[in-house]
Amino acid sequence: MNDLVSILTPTYNTEKFIRSTIESAQNQTYTNWEMILVDDASTDNTVAIIEEFVKKDSRIKLFKLPKNRGNGFARNAALEKATGKYIAYLDADDLWFPEKLEKQIQFLKANNLHFTFSFYDSIDEEGNDLNRRVESPNPLTYKQLFFCNYVGNLTAIYDADYFGKIILETSQKRQDWRIWLTILKQIKIAKPVPESLAFYRIRKDSVSSSKFKLIKHNFGVYREFHRYNFVFSVLLMIRFLFTQLIIKSKYIKKI
Repeated sequence: MNDLVSILTPTYNTEKFIRSTIESAQNQTYTNWEMILVDDASTDNTVAIIEEFVKKDSRIKLFKLPKNRGNGFARNAALEKATGKYIAYLDADDLWFPEKLEKQIQFLKANNLHFTFSFYDSIDEEGNDLNRRVESPNPLTYKQLFFCNYVGNLTAIYDADYFGKIILETSQKRQDWRIWLTILKQIKIAKPVPESLAFYRIRKDSVSSSKFKLIKHNFGVYREFHRYNFVFSVLLMIRFLFTQLIIKSKYIKKI
């Protein structure tokens, strides 16, 4: 029996990318999924493009927020609507390989796991392959994840029957990292599917492209999520930066 996978996709002014993102879900060899798109009050043609797909594919569902609330709020809203056993994440500018879901569900069941992720490749804003693959430790421990987020959001899947729906405060940045930390604190280690199954799009205006914003938001994980004092959080950030710049770089491969 193929269990239902709920794909969560928050959207905001992504008319340039959303068509390709939805098509990458439709091209999956694993077909028992629902795609829940929550639009965060886009001002471009994002909603109109999504509505074209909704009319033709009953697995695609669109919910519109009356005002802009932020990516975390939209993602939580999508999660509340999810009905699948498995929760998967696909941001509105990223892409999946056709066998992504099939391989991950098989991997979960074959290894009796409740959470997994995979490696991923990088593309630029125009969709050009950057010949860059991001891998991770295998297995990945909670301690390793504590000092660096090795889990690409677009690759993660977890069993909602096992963990429940993991909803975090929408005001907190790096929500994805906080979710994986919550999961690994419970299961201790995670095993990735040891191959690339997705394309991560690097955009000029993204949080990950701004080093200052990234440092600020990562610091918030130690200060707000873990609730460490300021001085200890600074020390942890120093260790984080060392891990990010020195250790994680070993897992970034030219292909």
